[in-house]
Formats: sequence, C-alpha cells, structure tokens
Amino acid sequence: MSIEQNAAAVLKELEGGNSFGERITLVAATKTRTADEINRVIQAGVENVGENRVQEFREKYESINGGVHHFIGHLQTNKVKYLVGKIALYHSVDRDELALEISERSKRAGIVSDVLIQINIGCEESKGGYPLEDGLATLARLKELEGLRVRGFMAMLPLAGDDEYKKNLCKKMRALFEEARNDDSDITYLSMGMSGDWRLCVSEGANMIRIGTALFGERHYT
Repeated sequence: MSIEQNAAAVLKELEGGNSFGERITLVAATKTRTADEINRVIQAGVENVGENRVQEFREKYESINGGVHHFIGHLQTNKVKYLVGKIALYHSVDRDELALEISERSKRAGIVSDVLIQINIGCEESKGGYPLEDGLATLARLKELEGLRVRGFMAMLPLAGDDEYKKNLCKKMRALFEEARNDDSDITYLSMGMSGDWRLCVSEGANMIRIGTALFGERHYT
C-alpha cells in the first residue's frame, strides 16, 4: 500500500477516538524518511510530524511543506538550540537538565515551549525517563520553569511481555495522566503507542500516538 493509502486507513481507524472518547492526535514518526515522503504524508492528512534526530530535522526542515513539527527522540542538551522556536511539542523530556536547557533557550527567544514528561514505564535500563512514582513531583517541579509548559506525559511500552502486562502499564500511565489533569488544565496529552502497539495503547487511553512503519512502510537504513 502507498503512503496515502496507509494514512487514510489509519486516520479512518482513529475517527472514533480512544476508549475515553477523546480525539487522538496522530504524529508521523519520520526517522530516515525523505522530505518527499514527509510531504506526501502531510498532504494525505497527517498534520503532525515527529523527528527523532536533530541532524535529520535540520536537513529536512526547510523542504517540508506545512505540518506541525514534534521532536520525539532522545535530545542532547547541546542540540536544543537548533530546535527552539521550530518545535511545537517535545515528547522526550527525560531529565531535569534537558528541561532547564529548553527553558533557558525558550526564555531567550521570548517564547514558551510545550513539553511532555517522559516516564520510563517499563523500568528499562535502555530507556530514559523518570520513574512512574516520580511523575507528579516532576510535573510540579518543571511547572515552575519559565519558558516551559508541561502538556502531559509520554511513554514507550517495552517490547517484552504479553498484552495483559502491557495493558497494565498503560493503565498506570492513564492514572498518572488523570491525576495530573485534575489539578492542571494544561495537561492534555498522553503520548503512548507506536506502529507495533498503538491499538493496545489507544484502547487503554492514549490520545496521541507516534507511528512510522504503519504509514511509510518498513525503514531502509543506510
């Protein structure tokens, strides 16, 4: 199937929203994809596009027509300067050092940057992010930073484990999201779900998903 056919199929499936009746924001994960492919997915109706690597973002940015830009990968503090003012939502704020850098760069630019707090829901050593139990305390701390607005949480499910285990992790993330949203009207997004597990995440309350292969086909690394 073509990019256009894939996009149409996924957007159609998302029309009903998630299990809580919320609209689902689809973010196309564009790692290794060409500017032409990204433009095609935007033309097909996928408004939000997310890059994983700063260098790729810089190489493609001027060639992408329209779209709302997200950054969804691990971000080094010394590369924040290349993104500020161009990114609508940072999904992967996984440490205070990064939050502080985005805050400082945003203040200097006279803007407010929207971010998500990354939670290491599977307690995996290979992934960054705050522990689940520190989610609310982290939110309270980052909310005090000027130039920064926390809009919710992001998590990546582990590859290992059966569906019941993964659903339980999703339920824990949704509970954190709900508790935070009760006290803060800025909390809007629970970004959880990729090409291999987005349906499960949506069924448990994710309202933002990040998918690449399901839209573009298999990646071809060079």
